Amino acid sequence: MHVFHDDLLPAFYTMKQFLDSDEDARLVFMEGWEEGPHFELYRLLSNKQPLLKEQLRNFGKLMCFTKSYIGLSKMTTWYQYGFVQPQGPKANILVSGNEIRHFAKVLMEKMNITRAAGGEKDEGNAEDEKTKDEYIVVFSRSTTRLILNEAELIMALAQEFQMRVVTVSLEEQSFPSIVQVISGASMLVSMHGAQLITSLFLPPGAVVVELYPFAVNPDQYTPYRTLASLPGMDLHYIPWRNTEEENTVTHPDRPWEQGGIAHLEKEEQERIMASKDVPRHLCCRNPEWLFRIYQDTLVDIPSFLEVLQEGVKAKPLLKKSKLSSTLHPGRVRDPQCQTSVQTSNEAKLTVSWQIPWNLKYLKVREVKYEVWIQEQGENTYMPYILPQQNYTFSDNIKPFTTYLVWVRCIFNKNLLGPFADVLMCRT
Repeated sequence: MHVFHDDLLPAFYTMKQFLDSDEDARLVFMEGWEEGPHFELYRLLSNKQPLLKEQLRNFGKLMCFTKSYIGLSKMTTWYQYGFVQPQGPKANILVSGNEIRHFAKVLMEKMNITRAAGGEKDEGNAEDEKTKDEYIVVFSRSTTRLILNEAELIMALAQEFQMRVVTVSLEEQSFPSIVQVISGASMLVSMHGAQLITSLFLPPGAVVVELYPFAVNPDQYTPYRTLASLPGMDLHYIPWRNTEEENTVTHPDRPWEQGGIAHLEKEEQERIMASKDVPRHLCCRNPEWLFRIYQDTLVDIPSFLEVLQEGVKAKPLLKKSKLSSTLHPGRVRDPQCQTSVQTSNEAKLTVSWQIPWNLKYLKVREVKYEVWIQEQGENTYMPYILPQQNYTFSDNIKPFTTYLVWVRCIFNKNLLGPFADVLMCRT
């Protein structure tokens, strides 16, 4: 989850935004960490080998860059992990499934993966879609958060949907091989966990089924539900929750980071063991949350199938969403900004632009423009949706301050065009 949501997607679109996807740009990591288990994925973003902070010592005391950009744009993130308030979707999500799917397509090309046969659905009726090529993928875990009756679950899925069922495992398979399988699946079934970020490689129309252990409320932990529901992702999300305490196996004697609670006072241990619902909490060391999320689960097959049947019945037709995600606006042309200082604490910023080149060739119901304004040196943006091609901003605009401004076009509320080159505007 974190590798994709916090690093790869932001890095990909930051490079696209500032460097026009220059594949010779080099990533430099300044956290001071070593290469992690997924470092090969970072290498896919550039033709040049990434540099770690430790490696910079090999280049002497002075290193010159012709151009550099520090930090990553967070415009592609959709979730906050609960550092300040309990976790949940970001208050102002700016990314859509169109950007996510473009990123997934490029990454698959870099990994030399072609979408598995049977993954793309026709726009015909449901019977036409039931082809022999369709299959279900079940994520298998081998150490924690196990599905204790995995074989029974697989058999039930195969019988219920008359499809073959394939298992994948991050512990046993390479990441590209897993993406290859998932990219053609009709359904992905997994316990709650970071591996569900691979749902971004599912084909449009696929179903994501997320299983939650006992006492873990699906409505409080929704990174993958949020991803699936982004406009343009065209994924159907179904959660299942274990409500039977006798169907769970806890591990109180494990280390605390794997849900162990033996280090706590006996009274606190007893309270956690007796709890039926993890209360809302902050990230990241809440012992009750860790204790419950690292449980193993015996899935109750009848209730699981009942939830799936109801969820699949409610699955929307893909035809509508496919038609809405075909034509995207181009870049706005000739963006400009003008500024004026009114008083010592009041200023105005006027931004104008021309329509995208392809707008005059398309029949579009609605055209809006999205403007982002960021004070230089700050991490937050002020986003605006406008119907016209120019606007004068005065709220929160300060004199003698530099602002970064981005503009893009939006068709029909959810078809997003690329941002024009950033404007540097000094009041």
